[in-house]
Amino acid sequence: MDAAVLDSLDPLIEALHERGYAVVGPTVRDGVIRFAELDSAAGLPAGWTDEQAPGAYRLHEDDRQDPPQDGALVFGFAASPDSVKRFTHPPRSTLFHMRDGVPEAAPVEAPKVALLGVRACDLAGLAVQDRVFLGGRHPDEAYRARREALFLIAVNCAVPGGTCFCASMSTGPRATSGFDLALTELTGPHRFLAESGSERGATLLEVLPRRPTTEADHKAARQVSETAERRMGRHVDLDSVRERLTERRESPDWNDIASRCLTCANCTMVCPTCFCVTIEDGTDLADGSATRTERWDSCFTLEFTELGGAPVRSSGAARYRQWLTHKFSTWVDQFGSYGCVGCGRCVTWCPAGIDITEELERLR
Repeated sequence: MDAAVLDSLDPLIEALHERGYAVVGPTVRDGVIRFAELDSAAGLPAGWTDEQAPGAYRLHEDDRQDPPQDGALVFGFAASPDSVKRFTHPPRSTLFHMRDGVPEAAPVEAPKVALLGVRACDLAGLAVQDRVFLGGRHPDEAYRARREALFLIAVNCAVPGGTCFCASMSTGPRATSGFDLALTELTGPHRFLAESGSERGATLLEVLPRRPTTEADHKAARQVSETAERRMGRHVDLDSVRERLTERRESPDWNDIASRCLTCANCTMVCPTCFCVTIEDGTDLADGSATRTERWDSCFTLEFTELGGAPVRSSGAARYRQWLTHKFSTWVDQFGSYGCVGCGRCVTWCPAGIDITEELERLR
């Protein structure tokens, strides 16, 4: 793995633009960190941090950098509501059009995108999605095209959120695979340790203004990850969790959870591994054409399992049980890994503040 020290991210962004990539990274928008297209490193959220708790998210300027100074942490926040899923498995996509009874396949939109600031948990989520969409007998070619168009620049977490538990899931806080480049932000002085994870990442790193790394740089990078691991906001005990959830299928705890759950599907929308969809057909009365569209759906909606005019899982308890059991039990049977990567988004963005780590502990 090639490594170098970068003093600025502007040359990296410029080099990606020259290679035809739209560079997308974290920005401050509407009181949260969202992924948006970047013209330069000035658009990154330097000096901003967040507070995350069950059902709560607050973004503010870091008191340690008040006001933000040159060299303030650029990535001093935890996972945002956006994940890589939005770029490989978009919320809505057109499958085909029908005109005069003849189907016309819709072109796959797969622009070259460089994602800057991808966290280790999201890389793990992407690996799960790869197994879902590219494994088996019928790989999704649209997903493949969007996936291959991505250039992934990971950032090793320095400041985990109050709802993070990636260390419990062995998916972070340090990215170990699945990226083209990985950055560790260091201070004293402010700099970035860049490591390549692919041939194209190594090729790009060679053309950037850089300095050779020292043992002190690598030691500082290890300390960043070790400190982040110790500061995880949540913990999950995975010992026999798969078997426990199967055994507790009829537990009254499911009804207790359902009494608090709004079945709003927020958790599945922000989850980097959830992949459920539904199909919608629409007709344009002006020209008589029809369009079939795929959009995100959720196992929390009543219509998702509707058969013969009625849902299979009619109660909130059954729907929450399906979701949690799938993530930590039956997903292993299907794909050989857990369906949860410990990003904590489902905890933060649940309006009722339901904490998946607490519910798993109660179901022991």
